[in-house]
Amino acid sequence: MATSFRSVLWEVALDQQGFVTSQDARRLGIPVIELGKLASRGKLEHVSYGIYRFPELPVTPLSSYMEATLWPGGRGVLSHDTALELYELCDINPTRIHICISKTGRYTPRRTGAHRYDIHRMDLAPQEITHFEEMPIVRPATAVRQCIESGVQGHLIAQAIDKARAVGSITAADEHTLISLMDVRE
Repeated sequence: MATSFRSVLWEVALDQQGFVTSQDARRLGIPVIELGKLASRGKLEHVSYGIYRFPELPVTPLSSYMEATLWPGGRGVLSHDTALELYELCDINPTRIHICISKTGRYTPRRTGAHRYDIHRMDLAPQEITHFEEMPIVRPATAVRQCIESGVQGHLIAQAIDKARAVGSITAADEHTLISLMDVRE
């Protein structure tokens, strides 16, 4: 029996908070037009340019973060204030989701949804990236450094450094480097 496009996409959606993208379809050998057909039949929801969602999978508190990583062609990495929030390292409460994309990557700022994100164009080294619930995210030390550089309030940075060190998310050397960087910025 032939496997349906929907069942193949379903397997991808299970690892992406219910989302699939046109890039996923291409990678799986599924014509992108099939996503639109599935959406018109109510089998998928069209969320944003090139992003679809299986309506029967529940929306979770992490769904908007997964969508943010997929929005710039699946190349977004959660970063800055958002990473500190997800790691629960301090009492930060960002109003928008922060994502990093490559300086050289193609990106269309006019895509629907751009107003929900703070987009940072920077090249990250592979060792600066990890995964949180299947989503690419910067490591805690990188997130703290990014927040220092972007001017997040000092008491939040100090709280993040203390908690990250207490839970073993950063090393003593990381702690020393971040405190030194924080002192230079003040």
